[in-house]
Amino acid sequence: MVAVPLLTLLSDPSARDLAVTTPYEVGGAAVSGEPRWLRPGSAVQVTVGPQLRLDEDLWSTWQGRGVDVVLQPDGPRRRRVLLADMDSTMIEQECIDELAAHAGVGEQVAGITARAMNGELDFAGALHERVGLLGGLPVGVVDRVLAERITLMPGGPELLATMAAAGGYAALVSGGFTLFTRVVAERLGFDEHRANTLEVEDGRLTGQVVLPVVGQEAKLRALQEISARLGLGHEDVVAVGDGANDLPMLQAAGLGVALHAKPAVARQVPVRVNHGDLTAVLYLQGYAEDEFVRP
Repeated sequence: MVAVPLLTLLSDPSARDLAVTTPYEVGGAAVSGEPRWLRPGSAVQVTVGPQLRLDEDLWSTWQGRGVDVVLQPDGPRRRRVLLADMDSTMIEQECIDELAAHAGVGEQVAGITARAMNGELDFAGALHERVGLLGGLPVGVVDRVLAERITLMPGGPELLATMAAAGGYAALVSGGFTLFTRVVAERLGFDEHRANTLEVEDGRLTGQVVLPVVGQEAKLRALQEISARLGLGHEDVVAVGDGANDLPMLQAAGLGVALHAKPAVARQVPVRVNHGDLTAVLYLQGYAEDEFVRP
């Protein structure tokens, strides 16, 4: 039996911009079932006919109206594994930029970060360049940044708790640093975390990264290793990220979600979420708000 297409519409959860007519306005004559409201006003899904095409014109029109439009096959969609990027995905900041601000090189590093995440620079080279500018910074600054600057992305706690309650496995896979991922992973309830290690001597950062660098190849390898270890296929994985180093992971997962992604990334990932938060990853798997687990 061929799975029919499923149209999911998402908006800013605080705005509740979706009207009862919105599914019909987007899907038109292709709508073939009754809309199922996952959250009144901000998340709805409906089956549609194969004639509906999610082209850039349709996407752009509804983006301008504050609506994320996603088209995917109907059928079992609840994934067993969550792989997530950390910076600007599970947290609202870029950790290296926050460290750089303490080192007095904030603007310089932030510019390199933005270009690297948009795929304009080699990730490993850009990482070494930025970390080099942090040499001499006391490692204790990390604790200050975590306490004063790092905030969780909205919807993250619900995403982790809900998937865990359903028997899921979660891995935080970051091009950032273990000094941060160990804390964020514990705070949110990830089962494991992988990231780069900053070299420390006499309580200060040396400006070096312990090799090998965790970049896009390592993120893809994490997807392959974790799914194989659990006896699952790539179709059982949902991945979420925003940067160029997330692309192979997003493209290999059964469901890859580009969340508030850089333009070069969004162009290459079919499932794009710009207005919703991390609860969108649950709605896209067919969870309704009343099924969420609140940590």
